[in-house]
Formats: sequence, C-alpha cells, structure tokens
Amino acid sequence: MSEPFSVRVTVRGYETDVQGHVNQAVYINYAEHARWSLLQAAGVSQAALVDRGVGPVGLETTIRYKRELLAGDEVDVTCTFEWGTGKTFRIQQSIVRADGTVAAELESVGGLLDLKARRMVADPRSYFKELATDPGVFGL
Repeated sequence: MSEPFSVRVTVRGYETDVQGHVNQAVYINYAEHARWSLLQAAGVSQAALVDRGVGPVGLETTIRYKRELLAGDEVDVTCTFEWGTGKTFRIQQSIVRADGTVAAELESVGGLLDLKARRMVADPRSYFKELATDPGVFGL
C-alpha cells in the first residue's frame, strides 16, 4: 500500500484557545483542507464538481484527540479515501506533528450530493474516478 496523501500545516496563534492549544473546531478545518488538497492533487476542482451537478457532503466525523497542538507546531494532515459499494465512503485522517507524534485521528463518512435532486448519488466512486485526472490519489 502506498503512503496516504498528506499536506503540511503550521498551527497559527489565532487557532489556539485560552489553554494555548488548538481549538477543537480547527482540527475539522485542517481535515477539510487536506481533503480539498487531495481533490486538487487528483485533478478534481470545485468547478468541475458543480459542472457535473454534484457536491461533496460530510455526514459524520469522529475525532480522537491524542496530544495537544500549540502555536508554531508543524503538522502533516493525512487523507485516505476508503470506497465501498453504496452511496457513502469513508475518509481516514491523521494529524501528525513533525516529530512523528500523532495529535489526532479523524474518521469521516461522506458522499456526493446531486445538487438538483438534493439526494445522494448512488455511486460516488464512479464520479470521482471520471472527474479525476489522477484517480490513483483517491486509491482508485
């Protein structure tokens, strides 16, 4: 198996709370940034999704906090798509400090929404495969 897609992020001071560590909502932003970066690396733009009449939706996210992050920390945010046969897919993500310490693990369930019908598409995998110039980034 190849290495998961990863993007580096530096924790900014304004992302921290009164205790000095990253606010819990920021972990979701880091994960979202990595997912959109993966789409871009695969050659899938927001405009291409809209032109095809679909948009990604998050249905569920679980975060397991392991270690705190502080302003100035550099982290790698990984992103791996796991495909099934239904309307949804899973995304496994880790937020790892530059020294290798895992700060958080996220597991999400997502899908693709038909923007006109306002219903989930039956096979999101096929849409991503069709739109991607490099479907291997998705593990396809």
